[in-house]
Amino acid sequence: MQLGIIGLPNSGKTTVFNALTGSNLETSGVSSGKLEVSTAVVNVPDPRVDLLSGIYEPKKTTYATITYNDIGGLDKGISQGGLSGPLRNALAGADGFVHVVRVFEDEKVPHPYETVDAQRDVETIDGEFLLSDLITVEKRLERLAEELKKGGQNLDKRANAVETELLTRVKNHLETEKPLRDLGLSQEEQKALRGYGLLSIKPIVLVLNLGDEWQEPESLVSYDHQNAILLGLQGQIEAEIAQLSDEDKEVFLDEYKITEPGSARVIRASYSLMHTQTFFTVGPDEVRGWSVKIGATAPEAAGVIHSDLQRGFIRAEVTPYEDFMALGGDMNEVKSKGKMRMEGKEYIVQDGDILNIRFNV
Repeated sequence: MQLGIIGLPNSGKTTVFNALTGSNLETSGVSSGKLEVSTAVVNVPDPRVDLLSGIYEPKKTTYATITYNDIGGLDKGISQGGLSGPLRNALAGADGFVHVVRVFEDEKVPHPYETVDAQRDVETIDGEFLLSDLITVEKRLERLAEELKKGGQNLDKRANAVETELLTRVKNHLETEKPLRDLGLSQEEQKALRGYGLLSIKPIVLVLNLGDEWQEPESLVSYDHQNAILLGLQGQIEAEIAQLSDEDKEVFLDEYKITEPGSARVIRASYSLMHTQTFFTVGPDEVRGWSVKIGATAPEAAGVIHSDLQRGFIRAEVTPYEDFMALGGDMNEVKSKGKMRMEGKEYIVQDGDILNIRFNV
């Protein structure tokens, strides 16, 4: 799962990247105007993994992860005539976006549009994505029309008509200046559009990069769109917290009565926004959280662990996390109380399931 961190120049997106990933990338406060991509993999905070690890005391503990890509080069007007190849590839390769919007004031870091206006900046990037998508769709519709006009034995008229109908609906929606996330596309339609690299269809976490004083994000920006989450983050403070040792971090959080860093909320929001859930495998060698799409079957979850497990899947031993913990974290007690179930290929995995895959290859 990869999320692109995006934002206008000097929005503090690299600071937010540092806060989320614990990286220490330097920011000059001046945009180079070039495509720059930095990547880091982070653990998804999950107290269930911690508790399971405490019970099994395994040799290794592994959390579900997210890959964040800090993508530079976005600004007003970049979509005129179409995005450049490298930038389009970087954006299209992301499963979703964390859009960092500047709210803080800092004379040392001038805003590219002179004034700080979060609503304007949100609409600027959204507008660039809408225009990019519209250009992509219009070009494809023109090509479909040309193919139909030329005809030929290899032309599949039915496929041409189906694609044309879908893209025409997409084009009409884009012309209302609303992201494709709001169109209510079916899973089948989203799959059909996957190869186009459309940007406004991707889920988005809108992160308002606040200054030293906390402000409620809803009071600063109105963003009523589907598959979107609005959050506030004091980016600079969070980046400094991320650089502390675990011991110093705990002292800092206790002193300011903070239950957890705000960056953890953003990471979990990123994870949930991608319609992803976690199942677990446990044992003395490793306790591990695995990511799987909501609605995945037991064989599909097995395939996340290893392709051989999916290929030779027989059944899954399933224990809900809540039942396991309610019975003292004792798997023998779970079995004696009948809380472990045997499930077949049609079983839909639930968040928190502890799985043991039976297979034969």
